[in-house]
Amino acid sequence: MKYIFIYLNFFVSSLCFSQEKNAEKLKLFVDCSNSYCDMNFLKTEILFVDFVLDNQAADVHALITTVENGGGGDQYQLIFYGQKMYKGKTDTLRFVTSADATEFEERSMLSHYIKLGILPYINKSAQAGEITIGYKPKEQTKQEIKSGGASEDRWNYWVYRVGINGNINGDAVYNTTNFNGNLSANRTTDELKISFSVRAGKNKSTYEFDTPTGTTKIETDNDFYRFYHQLVKSINIHWSYGYDLGLSKSTFSNDKFTALFKPAVEYNFFPYSEVNNRFFTVRYGVDVRRNEYIDTTLFDKKQETLFGHGLSSNLSYNQKWGTTSVGFSYHNYLHNWQYFNIGLNAQVDVRIAGGLSFYMYAFGGIVRDQLSLPKGEATEQEILTRRRQLASGYNFYTSFGLSYRFGSKVNNFVNPRFTGGND
Repeated sequence: MKYIFIYLNFFVSSLCFSQEKNAEKLKLFVDCSNSYCDMNFLKTEILFVDFVLDNQAADVHALITTVENGGGGDQYQLIFYGQKMYKGKTDTLRFVTSADATEFEERSMLSHYIKLGILPYINKSAQAGEITIGYKPKEQTKQEIKSGGASEDRWNYWVYRVGINGNINGDAVYNTTNFNGNLSANRTTDELKISFSVRAGKNKSTYEFDTPTGTTKIETDNDFYRFYHQLVKSINIHWSYGYDLGLSKSTFSNDKFTALFKPAVEYNFFPYSEVNNRFFTVRYGVDVRRNEYIDTTLFDKKQETLFGHGLSSNLSYNQKWGTTSVGFSYHNYLHNWQYFNIGLNAQVDVRIAGGLSFYMYAFGGIVRDQLSLPKGEATEQEILTRRRQLASGYNFYTSFGLSYRFGSKVNNFVNPRFTGGND
């Protein structure tokens, strides 16, 4: 027992000594506000910092955000906030990934730019003499050498996507099949954004159960298609205008054919270039809609043309203290202002202090414009199987929580043992 105690004491002392050595490293807090960061990969690639789990304990707070670019890839923005002895020193880096970049390529680029971002802080630390800087220039392509610059895009910035998916599942009394397909084409530049998309799908479910009179079989069969086109033109750093055009059909919503045209104008209180940090837009548009219904509606309509207008707003912030966004939408039909809908959503993820954080998402809406609802009462089977849309005056969804973390603030270790495979 005596030798065991001596061994344990030596083991614990060795660990403490190791932690004291690590305490000399720059302490980095990685804040992936609205993006995914593979922290295991970063910890194994960036060995000259201590990754801390409490932003208040960090020497540098790295805020990482992403937005999708026109080519289908992502634009990463990394803001480095100096704290403690580095307070007041801030730097920003950006890089773009391609649409076909693998997860390995994306996380490697992120690791590379994190290293670049923390170098100015390392230079002011005791570690400066231990850092080696290398440079490996990329070879220019033959086309770049020939033209003296970047090669032109032979696709003219158009991006195409095509996909098909489905699933089949069931048991002794229930089975369902779903098949969906989609095709899209998008072109995005600073001045113009154009998109086209087509979606279609078929969903079928079958229920079988025993009753006193025998076996009952219920089948539901819903299908849909949708064509959508959008064009948006930039006016300046705050203003833009454009339109939406849509054609659709949905047996679930009693839509035999719907055509929608909606021109609109949008104002952003902040320059659009600051989308990673803050975004506050207000959009107003008018619309004309042509509806043809499968069944006669509650208002004895088989077809009608409707005119309406709508207002929407979206406010979003990504900052050191957390992220928050609020959205609002309103629409009504002009022939009768009693037919309207209002929606409000809010999302907050705030780091209150140290390890204490709060998150919340909420959506609520008032619905008074379900003009396509079919006439007559829905059967019990239609209600249980959601074969058709039902009247509802409102809808809502919420999720929220409070969390507090305490204990060790530094953790550079990666241990993937026994990951996954749990029953």
